[in-house]
Parts: sequence; structure tokens; C-alpha cells
Amino acid sequence: MELSELTAYAKEKFHIREQHKWADFPGISVLADPNTGKWAALLMRQWDSDTGTEIQRCDIKCGRQTLWEIRKPYLSRPFRMDGDKWIGVVFDSSTEPDVVFRLFDRAVRSGEQRGCTIVLESPPTKPMIVCQDTALPAAGTRFTAVDLTIPEKIRQMLERYECKDESFAQKCRNFYRQGKFMEDYEDNAPWTGAYRCYFPTYQNLTVRQLRGYFTWRTRVRKGDFSPIPTSLAYLYLYELLNGIGTSSPEDTLKKMREFEEGFLDSGIGDPGIQSNLRRWMLEYAVLHDLPPALARRYADPAMLKKDEALAVLREPEKASDEEIFSALCVFAGKKLGESPVVSKDPERGKHLFAAVWRCASKTDSQDDSGLFTACFGKPRIFAWHPLSNAVYWEETRHSDVDYILDECRVYHCRGGAWQEERYNSLYFNRNKFHGLLRETDRLLRRFLKTGHYLRKKAEEAWAAPYAETVIEAERRAEEEAARPKITINLSSLEHIRQDALVTRDRLLTENEMEIEPAAAFGRDMQGTEEIRMPLPDGTARSTDGSATVTGDIRPSDGSATGSAGTHTAGSDLMAAADVKYSDSAPSVPDVPYRQILRSLLRGEPVQACIKAGHLMPSVVADAINEALFDEIGDNILECDGDIITLVEDYRDDVLQIFGGKSNE
Repeated sequence: MELSELTAYAKEKFHIREQHKWADFPGISVLADPNTGKWAALLMRQWDSDTGTEIQRCDIKCGRQTLWEIRKPYLSRPFRMDGDKWIGVVFDSSTEPDVVFRLFDRAVRSGEQRGCTIVLESPPTKPMIVCQDTALPAAGTRFTAVDLTIPEKIRQMLERYECKDESFAQKCRNFYRQGKFMEDYEDNAPWTGAYRCYFPTYQNLTVRQLRGYFTWRTRVRKGDFSPIPTSLAYLYLYELLNGIGTSSPEDTLKKMREFEEGFLDSGIGDPGIQSNLRRWMLEYAVLHDLPPALARRYADPAMLKKDEALAVLREPEKASDEEIFSALCVFAGKKLGESPVVSKDPERGKHLFAAVWRCASKTDSQDDSGLFTACFGKPRIFAWHPLSNAVYWEETRHSDVDYILDECRVYHCRGGAWQEERYNSLYFNRNKFHGLLRETDRLLRRFLKTGHYLRKKAEEAWAAPYAETVIEAERRAEEEAARPKITINLSSLEHIRQDALVTRDRLLTENEMEIEPAAAFGRDMQGTEEIRMPLPDGTARSTDGSATVTGDIRPSDGSATGSAGTHTAGSDLMAAADVKYSDSAPSVPDVPYRQILRSLLRGEPVQACIKAGHLMPSVVADAINEALFDEIGDNILECDGDIITLVEDYRDDVLQIFGGKSNE
């Protein structure tokens, strides 16, 4: 048994809620009468680091004589309270809920103001009923008292009750056997009245109450929810937990969810059932090994929200700014969301808070504890008693299993005993967590100039470096963003080149396409024709020096040398069209540029050649000048409109470059 079962019992039966009166001692709480304020029990939770378990105890104000009346190993003298009115109770697997509940009932009633009125004479207020004579049965016959108002099915169900002992386990077993027997029973005898009982079973009800309950259950199974005492509503939930009226564990959860929507969410039933219902749906899913995704659909949303927040804060690098900030708000409360840092610019404010948490977690990662562990502790293992505060019977012991509900909650079963591994708020360091967020909020308000500045606290100074690191990074990012950006789109340049080529091709004729003016110097576009120039010794050499032609190189008319009056040395040398350049000859534009240069050296007109090649004189002159500029150091051709002329000062230089003879 756990203390949570006692607090649930006190809330259900006496409307007594657990009170945490001491902030410095979160493990100690009180159950006090809401009318008189008198304490009925003092609850104590303490972590045992040696065994790794939580020790649960309480002091109950039920009288010291109880220790002699009820001799149980878990009952002792009080642990913290003084006086003869208190006893101590240890909560473990041997603690019996029924015994503890009776002791708590006695404690509550001992604080009530009691009195009575003695009536010496009370005249009858109703007419006296006179019993008539009833004929006795004949001798030898058996007398049986038959109540015709009891349906036979209910009579048989009541007879199935076994009185082996008064233990709670026997009570659950009887309820399971009787419930299975009455699984398909329907009735039509409505009953209205008050009824209050903790852990109610069929055996606790009168025949009228039983028929009224089964009538209500008949309508509920058809989707018609109507008011009924809370204790009888619990009886229906006990049936579902035991598989009474359901076809499978999934169907059980489905019907419990339908009950929640139709009876609780609609406002018909007591909303206090909600907490127990959510707890039972989760525990039932774990006991029956249902998929964790399905179990999370029925678990308490508040519990799952905390688990999800812990998972995000434990590994912030995997989460977005929005997820981290939402997780911080789960444990920081609404004040963090109302900070002017967030209200002024929500997206930026959330980013900065998330960045500080990432920075602090990363910086402390080398520490064995880490920031997350320093704030929220480590997962701890607690004894877990599923459905212990419900009437539930399990025929066979559960097999060993490790059930992972989510990243922060795991259930282990070994030898039929269950344990729950989870984070516990009892071990949260709230001062450290809130100190980090408050110091961050203080520095961010000043950085963003939001106003409403916070006062600096010395005990929170440890958190300042994390926030300052993030602020400095944010400031550098702002400066970088403020610098003007120059972007050169290289793809656009390539697009311009392609457009230019398309435009050029559209302007060229077929002949121009065959004689490409932009062909490479020294070799035509096909790479088949080489330009040869004569050497002074009468040989010719290719531009790459791979071949040399020997013999007398003559002009086209067959003469060895031209006369001085009719041919210059240049014309003799340039007459041979098939002569290659010398080794040192620079690249010269290909056909028809080569023909134009040859004609100019001979002193022949070139207009016809330019026109036949559909060339522009200025383009031809520029191409040849560019090819020989490195050798001559100046332009050798001049262009005036359509007329191209060779600069006579450079004629001999050109001839020498190509291995020719000067006029000298």
C-alpha cells in the first residue's frame, strides 16, 4: 500500500485534501478535517539513498490503544507526533488498506463534536401495525421464506459469495466471480437515493439498490447516461477493469473513455472521479501490455506533458526553440510567458531563452551531474501497485516485463512485483532552475531595453555567464546582418553568354558558319590545316617543330627570287601558301586572316578578300594586331573605314618574325 491510496480514500469519503504546509519540507503533508481544522494524519515521504527507494510513513490520530487491539507489523509508535492519541504506520507491500482505512475513519470521527438528545417519552407518530395470524405449514413440510421481489438471477449471484476471510483480496475475488455471473444481466427497476461506500461491491448493496444499479447499467451500455451516486459509478468502473461486459482490453479502455465523455465531461457525474479514472486507464494498459502509444492516449495529459517537457530539456539539441520554451514554461509557470522579453517579440524572446538553456546544458555537459540533473535529479525507482485503489482481481501473476511508456517513465515487473522508474518532483531543485531563468530574464530585458527591469540577486550570479554568452552571440549576429551584402550571380553571367552565342548564330549566314571568323589562331576549327612559313635557309618548319620541309622554295610563278623591281623579299617569302611558321612564330589568325596578312605583305589590296569572307575590316585588323602585339609591341595594321594598311615601319619586323628577309 502507498500513501497515495490513503489520500485518495480521504478525498473520496471525507472530502479531505492533502495539505503541504511546509515549503522547506515537501515530503511532509497533513490530512486535516476541513470543518474543524484538526489533524487526522501526518504523512511523511523520505528518500533512502542507500536502498534507492522512497520510505513512506504516517502518524494517525486513532488512539494508542489501537496497537493492542490490532497487532500488525506495520503499526508502531508515532514517528513525529507526541501523545497517546497517535500511532505510526509504515507503508509497504504488507500494509493492508482495509486496516489503515478503518484507523483513519476512527481518527476523523475522534475529532468530530458529538452529542445526543435523550427523549423520556415519545408518543407514536404513526398508527400501530397489528400483525395478523398466519397459518403454519402442515407437519412434515419445510418452511421457506420467499421474497418474490428478488429476481432469481440476483438471488443466485448473492449465493455465490464465499466467506473465506475478510481480506481485501477475497473481496476482490468475490466481486469478480459475481460480476462475471451477472455480466449479461439487465433489469428495469429504477432506483433513486443516496448511497456512499468506499470500495463498493454487489454484496454491500440491498436488493433495491442492486436492481437500480443494473437498470442504470443497462441504459449506460446503450449510451444513455443518467445521474447515479458516485459509489455506484465506481462499481461500474470496477466491472470494466475486471473485464465484465467487455470483449478485450482495448474494448475496456474504449468503454472507460465513453464513460468519461458521457458521464464526467457532460457534467452528470462527480468530476472527482476523473483523477482515478485516468490513473486506472494507464495502469490497466500497462498490466495488459497494450502498445505504449495507445496507453498514452488514455493516460493523464498533465503527467504526459511533464514527461515530454523533461525529455525536451534533457536533450535540447534535438528540439526547436518553441519546444524548449514550452518545456521551460511547464516548470517555470506562467510568469516566464508573460516576460516583456517574450511579449515584445515572441519569436526572438523564445529563441533567446532556448539558446540560454542549450548553452548552459552544453557547458555543464562535462560535469557528471549536468545542469539538467542538477535541476531535475535522476530517474528513481519506486514501488508501483497498479489498480491498488480499485476492486480488481487478477487470476494469474504477471510475467516479467519492462514496459516503456515514454522517454521518462518505465515500468518493470519482476516476479509479479511492479516498480516504476521516473523523475519525481520531490527531488527537483526548483531554486536552481528558477534562478537560471530569472537571471536570464533580467539580462535579456536590459539587452532588449524592454523596461520593467529586475533586481540583481547575488545567489543567481552563477547563471549570468550563460546568458551573457548568448547575448554576445546575438549582438554579433545583428552586426553581421547590418553589413551590406553584394551578391554576384554567376549563373546569370553564363546565361548572358549563352544568349550572346544564340544571337551571333542567328546573324551569321551559312557561308559564315563554314568560315568561322572566331577560329583559333595557328590551327583551323577542325585542327587539320597548319600554317607554314619559310625559313631563311630555304626550309620550312611547322609551328610545333614536328616537321621540316627542305628544298628550294619558290613563288607561284616558278622563279627562285623575284626581281627587285617587281617583287619584294616579303612577297617571295609569303608566296608559298603551304609553308609552315618557324618555331618562334606567334599564332596568326587562321583563314582568311592568313590570306589578308599575306596580301598586305605583298602590297596587294584586301577589300575583296574581306568582302568574300563577310568580315569587318576593323575586326580583322584588331585580330591580327592582337596576335602579333607581344612580338612587335605595337599595332602593325591600321584601319580607316574599309581600308586596311600595313605600317611600313614594322614590315621588316614581321618578316623577321616569320623567318623572312628584309629589304636591306
